[in-house]
Amino acid sequence: MDWTWILIGSLAILTGCWWSLSRRHADQQARPSLRNIPPEYLKGLNYVLNEQQDKAIEVFIKMLEVDSDTVETHLALGHLFRRRGETDRAIRIHQNLIARPSLPEDERFLALLELGMDYMSSGLLDRAESLFKELAGTRTYAVQANHKLLEIYQQEREWDKAIDIAQKLQTLNGHNLDPEIAQFYCELAEQNLTAGSKTVAQQHVRRALTIDPDCIRASLLEAENARLEGKIGLALKILQRVEKQDPDYLPEVVAVIVACYRELGQVDDCMHYLQHIVSKYGGMTPLLYLTRLIEETRGEKAAIAFISQELKRRPSVRGVDKLIEYVLGMAEGEIRDNLQTIKEMTAKLLSSSPVYKCKHCGFDAKQLHWHCPDC
Repeated sequence: MDWTWILIGSLAILTGCWWSLSRRHADQQARPSLRNIPPEYLKGLNYVLNEQQDKAIEVFIKMLEVDSDTVETHLALGHLFRRRGETDRAIRIHQNLIARPSLPEDERFLALLELGMDYMSSGLLDRAESLFKELAGTRTYAVQANHKLLEIYQQEREWDKAIDIAQKLQTLNGHNLDPEIAQFYCELAEQNLTAGSKTVAQQHVRRALTIDPDCIRASLLEAENARLEGKIGLALKILQRVEKQDPDYLPEVVAVIVACYRELGQVDDCMHYLQHIVSKYGGMTPLLYLTRLIEETRGEKAAIAFISQELKRRPSVRGVDKLIEYVLGMAEGEIRDNLQTIKEMTAKLLSSSPVYKCKHCGFDAKQLHWHCPDC
């Protein structure tokens, strides 16, 4: 426990109350003296120095008279406790503040907001939700309260409620939340697909694409539903839509695109499509799939020549790893041993390297998330 922080905080509270008292008696004294300091504060300070934290906090809370001079001190102390992870103490402070009938309305609303965040930090989401709903009806804290409700509904996976709140927020602050709302509809679609309700799932997917036509996830879900219904050609067209929505996501759909072409018996068309993707956008995933198809149709030497040429233009660890894999089959003796050593090194590099990076905060991940865990 950082007792230095507690001591500084206690002294700050003590100083604030000391000067508050001195102002009230300014007609009697020109400046405060030790006689103005309430004995309870000296008692509380003694508890701090003797590392009796609970008793010290109790004294300081009781001695904080709630008026225009001390509300900010209450709020600051509660906020600091919450940041330190001591949410029980933060809750006690904010509850003590709210319990005062003389507290002005605006300051009560602010204390309710802080208490709601205390409850969220403690995992008491039902209590937090109740407070934020109350604040959502106020003019001053409607936006903040609705943002907190949106966080709660996402944690609780209550997507219908999340959609309602996000739409309210768009009206309140004018920010475009359509991409997030589309993701909520995708969550509903996945829930219905898991439950076997394909028709309802498809309705949610269409709603997502209506709200955000560039929603890649909705396209993937729509294509998956088409494949489940045996509509492979339709699934392929939907997946090829991704190139127009956001070409950065093409590596995510290449595997399914290739699978669709195979099911349709159109391997040559698949190779032409992949060549177009590689030439226009690059990317190792489509390159490796194209190399594999060249190996199947033209042989291993043709595949090695192709990937070697591409690696000269766009070097990458994944590409080198695949090239070594091809060459290992032809090598012998010491050359094979050396190549095997290099292969092990590239494998380690690939296993330790992140696959995805958040564009906003730089968070690295192995798995694609629609909502960055760090953001």
